[in-house]
Amino acid sequence: MTLSKRYSAEEVEKKWYKYWIEKGYFKSKPDEREAYSIVIPPPNVTGVLHMGHLLNSTIQDVLIRKARLEGKNACWVPGIDHASIATEARVVKMLHQKGIKKSTLNREEFLKYAFEWKDKYGGIILDQLQRLGASCDWDRIRFTMEHQLSAYVVQVFVNLYEKGYLYRGLRMTNWDCEAQTVLSNEEVVYKEEDSKLYYIRYKIEGADNEWLTIATTRPETILGDSAIAIHPKDERYTHLRGKRALVPMVNRSVPIIFDSYVKMDFGTGALKVTPAHDMNDYEIGKRHGLETIDILSASGRVNTTSPFYVGMTREKAREQIVVDLKAQGYWIRTENYKNNVGRSERTGVVVEPRLTEQWFLAMKDFAASALNAVENAEVKFYPRHMINMYRTWLKPENVRDWCISRQLWWGQQIPAWYLKADKSQHFVAETEQAALAQARKKMQNAALSLEDLVRDDDVVDTWFSSWLWPISVFDGFGEDKTEFKYYYPTNALVTGWDIIFFWVARMIMAGYEWAPELLGAALAKKKGVFPFKEVYFTGMVRDSLGRKMSKSLGNSPDSMELLKKYGADGVRFGILSAAAAGNDIIFDAPFKDKTKTSIENESKLCEVGRNFTSKIWNAKTMLKKLKIRDKKQNNINTFACKWMEQRFNKMLHDVNRSFASFHLSDAARHIREGFWDNFCAWFIELIKPAYYKDERGTLQQESLDRTTYDFAVALFEKLLTVLHPFMPFITEEVWAELKNRKEGEDCIVSQWPKVGNFNEQFLYRVEIMKDLVTRIRNLRNRNQLKQKDLLGWAVLDRPSASAFFEEDGLQDATEKIAYLRSLQFVNEEPADGNAFIAGTEQYYLIFRKEVSRVDKNQLLEELAYQRDFEQKIQKKLANERFVNHAPVAVVDRERKKLADIQAKIKLLELNLASLDELKHTDF
Repeated sequence: MTLSKRYSAEEVEKKWYKYWIEKGYFKSKPDEREAYSIVIPPPNVTGVLHMGHLLNSTIQDVLIRKARLEGKNACWVPGIDHASIATEARVVKMLHQKGIKKSTLNREEFLKYAFEWKDKYGGIILDQLQRLGASCDWDRIRFTMEHQLSAYVVQVFVNLYEKGYLYRGLRMTNWDCEAQTVLSNEEVVYKEEDSKLYYIRYKIEGADNEWLTIATTRPETILGDSAIAIHPKDERYTHLRGKRALVPMVNRSVPIIFDSYVKMDFGTGALKVTPAHDMNDYEIGKRHGLETIDILSASGRVNTTSPFYVGMTREKAREQIVVDLKAQGYWIRTENYKNNVGRSERTGVVVEPRLTEQWFLAMKDFAASALNAVENAEVKFYPRHMINMYRTWLKPENVRDWCISRQLWWGQQIPAWYLKADKSQHFVAETEQAALAQARKKMQNAALSLEDLVRDDDVVDTWFSSWLWPISVFDGFGEDKTEFKYYYPTNALVTGWDIIFFWVARMIMAGYEWAPELLGAALAKKKGVFPFKEVYFTGMVRDSLGRKMSKSLGNSPDSMELLKKYGADGVRFGILSAAAAGNDIIFDAPFKDKTKTSIENESKLCEVGRNFTSKIWNAKTMLKKLKIRDKKQNNINTFACKWMEQRFNKMLHDVNRSFASFHLSDAARHIREGFWDNFCAWFIELIKPAYYKDERGTLQQESLDRTTYDFAVALFEKLLTVLHPFMPFITEEVWAELKNRKEGEDCIVSQWPKVGNFNEQFLYRVEIMKDLVTRIRNLRNRNQLKQKDLLGWAVLDRPSASAFFEEDGLQDATEKIAYLRSLQFVNEEPADGNAFIAGTEQYYLIFRKEVSRVDKNQLLEELAYQRDFEQKIQKKLANERFVNHAPVAVVDRERKKLADIQAKIKLLELNLASLDELKHTDF
């Protein structure tokens, strides 16, 4: 393999992804290893890679790559969802552009066009996922409408019907007038919108000049009114008991009824009741035996039941009836009003409550099993507080039966047949022959033929296929259950919290319903029947104004443009560094201005990721340029290697803990600190050989001992392995160039390191050393001194200072990296000594300077900060609950921290006092 001379993200990503595919690293087959499986939340066939997909898929890839590095049999199943409503709408639009109406086609002809459209446009997002670096097993791509998965849906439908969970009934449902289909309650999105409240008066029947005023947001439905309802305790209207009113314009006589549903403080306290066009009105109608008058067609236009406005849309009819009500003296006034409006999740149109006959799944038992699974921690949620939202959905009083039928053609057709002569008779079976056998038996008519039956024209809800996803992708409903028994239950599900009920809860329901019988009792008891062990909920990606990113707002960056500009590693690491579980992500990217062709305002997150890539590349380049000799390791390098080994072990310990709790942003932060802040910024600087001039005056670099170099390379390899799940391309490229490799010795299949020993006290000392060096550098900067000029330094001679520098190599390392002469231990401030504090010690950097007002101000600011910090720790230690329940080591650490801060405060106060004594400085 030809190694690149420079780092080019585009070239490197193409090269390595192709190589990984050729080597079969993403493939998985059952074997003796521990399985680690993830199923992708199947994106819509109409989809493109947006920021939510980018975040979700990166997290899944991080988990699957880490499992692969841990030696597990990692299997990430990709796939796409047929998305019934959205896709059918796209196909209808495409046909319209060709001059073809759906109404002129039969089902088979339409599906032919639909599959052609799917083959052309479907799966675009899967191709884009490869650009992101997703290590899915691409031989396993599943499609929810593929023949085998569709067969499983039919099989499950029949199974549920035979168990008595499925039934057909006439119910008030949510109707999408654009998609021409019913929706489940969960597919209706409610949002507060600006609306109007119309006050209309109704004449009391039989009274010369008595009127009753109602308030409504939908005056067009007045034409379908069946009653006026009043709260039984509303004393304003008790005189109307037993009376009737006349509906404006149509003069229909309707009863005035009393029902506790009515809100006395809304409008006038009188409610028009239209059972055909409001869910609550329908329930009132059932209680009082009211007539149901449907004045709207499936398309949302006024139908012939109404004497007026036939053919008008709901919106146009509303405008016109207000004009006519005014003209005829019924209108009183109109007010601006905000109310929750339900819109279709897929098409965005206002949902119309409509009485339709549909198929329903009884949810009570399913909801109970799904709730118990999470509350008993058989399925664990991250973050944990997502249980509260989940519980709200699944509480018995909130659960509604699931309307699973849809009036579409793109989807799995419902396996139910009806007698043509009597549609009330239905027969549910996997095949029409089986349905015919049922019909003959039930009707006791052996002469019945297929010609006497007609199949239900509807399809099942898309979620009815995707709730089977963790089972069906491994062919759990098929005859050969080898893969299902090996990979199920899956390990982690990564998804957004917005589909916690749509999909997450329903997959759990499906697992508890079918996995026990599919796995067998023994295996089910051993492995569990839940579909996944853990659920990681990502947050929403929002812009800097807190708005959810969307195409309509124009605030979402082009994800492919981001990948091209910053590289896949830069984008992956950037977005993950801000992705705390469940929390929304403020992605300061900006968006593509519709008047421009390039992304405006660089994404800070992506820039951080790209800069990290450059840092890793430069560290590799520096190491490769070093001259290596077999010589004794000096004490500075011995110290540096000891520190970096322990620091890596501490980092790995923290990374593993972060992964265990799905705090991936913390894991990314730990790795970045370990790689960039410690390995690159400190370790390499500590071991980097000095420069000298040879006899010809040419600048040369001294050689590095082989022991230190070999340690640095080995540690670099471990860091690359740990970083690989987050930034796969740069790590694989640097891994390949770091040293000669054998065939197949690649970073993607290297071994996740094990945590070694580390000494917290030793690491703390090094952090003090780093703080010491940083303060010296800052002091040089403030006084315009060159960083590499050798300066003297001293420390106040105290036992703690002597003990601190007893650590072998620590003093030499400090003097090398801070460019200092040999340390002096003093009892008083030396001449030209410039005091500063590091840790709990008083140091002096020796050079001539003038004391300024700035010096005192800086000390005052530092003192105020330390005193505030002291109060916070004192408050924590005064909390008996903390002291009595926190681990002893944690409490001791807080007490040590308090002692150190108090020592710093004393030194700061001494320094301020000494400044005040300086007569030559005027403050």
